Amino acid sequence: VQLQASGGGSVQAGDSLRLSCAASGRSSSRYVMGWFRQTPGKEREFVAAISWYGGVTRYTDSVKGRFTISRDNAKNTRYLQMNSLKPEDTAVYYCAATYGSDVSSSVHDYEYWGQGAQVTVSS
Repeated sequence: VQLQASGGGSVQAGDSLRLSCAASGRSSSRYVMGWFRQTPGKEREFVAAISWYGGVTRYTDSVKGRFTISRDNAKNTRYLQMNSLKPEDTAVYYCAATYGSDVSSSVHDYEYWGQGAQVTVSS
């Protein structure tokens, strides 16, 4: 499956952005989708994930209450709505997918990765 992320940009602290990740290349939408982020010199870190049917979501503590992950299986697209953005949210954001069953927070569990989307939050 190929993943295409979009929606990054530069915003002020407190603003909102929505990232999208469009999937193509495989007919089944029954994959877990995750969002990760990475800053220079640091390892890629988990942000959020959602089950294929949308009933299970998982977030890292630092984004709980501010970010919402969702999916539209009809459009084969997943979203990360980011509200109340902070400068520490600045990173390159990656979407990833796995046909495994766990809503995993580990980068090692995801087989497919999109290109990154830069999110820059200034104070």
